[in-house]
Amino acid sequence: MQRTDILAPSDLTTLLELNQEYIRSVQNGDVLRFREILADDFLCSLPDGSLVDKDRFLEQTARPVQISNLQTHDVKVRLMGDFAIVHARTTFAGPDGRPGSGRYTDVWARRNGRWLAVSAHVTRN
Repeated sequence: MQRTDILAPSDLTTLLELNQEYIRSVQNGDVLRFREILADDFLCSLPDGSLVDKDRFLEQTARPVQISNLQTHDVKVRLMGDFAIVHARTTFAGPDGRPGSGRYTDVWARRNGRWLAVSAHVTRN
């Protein structure tokens, strides 16, 4: 189920599609797509609290994918002008095939008419 606060339909559609592209890019290790949708000042907050910049995130993305069957659940989008926050739960299979789950929060910003991911926070249980 996807819930949104008051959004223009085009923004909602765009952000939901970008969220799915982001998840597919994680699953497939698609560095080229990430280069297109991540802002130059992108930061990712890891579960241990450390921050990873865009270049380091892309290096990590280029490594072989360790999880499979990544799916999102309960996607929620909140728009605040030219910024949007996307929250969701995830399920996946770990490298050993065991089920895993997590949550993420992505922050998107509209810049020059395009939505770009500016930050992300990921947790895994």
